[in-house]
Amino acid sequence: MLKRTHTCGDLTARDVDREVVLSGWVHSIRLHGQIIFIDLRDRYGKTQIVFDAESFRGDLNQAKKLSLEDVLTVRGTVRHRGENAVNPQLVTGEIEVHVRDLEILNETDPLPFIITDRQAALEDMRLKYRYLELRTDELQSYLQIRHRAAQITRRYLDTQRFLEIETPVLMKSTPEGARDYLVPSRIHKGKFYALPQSPQTYKQLLMIAGFDRYFQIVKCFRDEDLRADRQPEFTQIDLEMSFVDEKDVQAIAEGLTRELFQQIRGVSLPDPFPILTYEEAMDRYGTDKPDLRYELPLIELKPYTDRSDFNAFRSADCVKGLVWSDGGSYSRKVIDGLTDSVKPYGAKGLAWMKVAGGLLTGGISKFFSPELQQELMSDLALKDGSILFLIGDRRQVAQTAMGALRCEIARRENLTDPDEFQPCWVVDMPMFEWDPEEERYVAVHHPFTSPKEEDLPKMATDPGRVYSRGYDLVLNGYEIAGGSIRINRIEVQEQVFHHLGISEQEAQEKFGFLLEALRYGAPPHGGIAFGFDRLVMLLCGTSNIRDVIAFPKTTSAMSLMDDAPSAVSPEQLAELGITLITK
Repeated sequence: MLKRTHTCGDLTARDVDREVVLSGWVHSIRLHGQIIFIDLRDRYGKTQIVFDAESFRGDLNQAKKLSLEDVLTVRGTVRHRGENAVNPQLVTGEIEVHVRDLEILNETDPLPFIITDRQAALEDMRLKYRYLELRTDELQSYLQIRHRAAQITRRYLDTQRFLEIETPVLMKSTPEGARDYLVPSRIHKGKFYALPQSPQTYKQLLMIAGFDRYFQIVKCFRDEDLRADRQPEFTQIDLEMSFVDEKDVQAIAEGLTRELFQQIRGVSLPDPFPILTYEEAMDRYGTDKPDLRYELPLIELKPYTDRSDFNAFRSADCVKGLVWSDGGSYSRKVIDGLTDSVKPYGAKGLAWMKVAGGLLTGGISKFFSPELQQELMSDLALKDGSILFLIGDRRQVAQTAMGALRCEIARRENLTDPDEFQPCWVVDMPMFEWDPEEERYVAVHHPFTSPKEEDLPKMATDPGRVYSRGYDLVLNGYEIAGGSIRINRIEVQEQVFHHLGISEQEAQEKFGFLLEALRYGAPPHGGIAFGFDRLVMLLCGTSNIRDVIAFPKTTSAMSLMDDAPSAVSPEQLAELGITLITK
């Protein structure tokens, strides 16, 4: 086989008259009589190669029979393209290679879809043949960005004195929120390892061991209900630091985020990032991961609705509103669609009023007196052509449903600029939230998050009013990182377990190793974990997280390419001491 001397993205006018060897895939074919033009492609770019009777020493009929995605090696001479044939879109656009020798390394079967057009096939088909979809320019560029992001991360954290330390993939099953993926042990029959949901306990042990700055780009696994931007296995940039407070961790995380966006997107993010409390975010934006690229703030309207004749809102704990200045033309069909968009969040309906001729009209406007209408329009600066939406319910329902409406209007009206990035921190989250189904408190972050020092006295008497030392990094409506200062005192950790309904016996069974370690000089420590896949997704400018993962799963956790998960043989099950029960 001829050995390539250059890639398909290397050659320029400086290489004219040089003899070269290129290898790659046939990207396109153009026949012009006895001259055949082919774009040869590899991951570095494309080069136009030419077969003609003057240069080619083989049979031109062989070249004419080449198909898209055949794998070739060619030897030839670099020539200038004609002046009118220059392609300014390609680095190699000034030259072409006139082929003397051809080796066909592999002929392709008919393709299941057109490689140059991702939209030519449904996503399930593309995932089945993922190795073909990965040949597209788009996905190749995304995975190159992913590589660059990982290298920038390692370089940046190395300059900040972090050590990259690997933690086990086979670990003890511990209750951390989602279900574990379990791995049966052949040697210890009836016992199981778990795949890590995160390296949480290990990184805390590394701090106790004296490694004061740890990081890892690590695979994590969670067996949970999936969404479009969630995968059963995902990658984190995991950080932990000793002798720090929240601001120290946030400064490192901000520095890394700024470095990534500056080097990859050429975007300068603010310094420092703005900070919102959890309550501010929920009250103003209806979500703890607000998109700050547009305003549309939520408005407290109960003081107005309580003075109206609209009795449906009288018993509501909270009435939230939102004004869209260009909604006067919204038809009933559009409003019905918006109503449907808030119902999954618990809202029973969506009230509305439009502004026309200096008056509130339509919807529930008839329940508002002329004086109350004028006060409302003056206080909210309502103009003709505006529409006011209202939701009354329990505070959390009113906030989250109206927050969802805010996002839906932004999507419908194209209010977001994909090249704008607005980060913020969300802090001061509740330590616990009440789960009415299980009738117990659950951790908002995880069981190892430290409560605020000033709230420690409330732990015994009023845990619902305890705030944590957690912090989330949000960018354009996505949570890209989350972390906290950890508990480093065993008596506080035991209190938290108690409120989470974890008995002393269960705590010892699941976390005994960590509880014991806390007795041996655990330093104050904290950290953060970036969702690397989601971060890369934003760096690439795509909204599909599967685009930035080489071999992703579907939203039902299936790998269509290799048909995983799959059945295993009875012999394998017997070796593991497992009997399947099918229903």
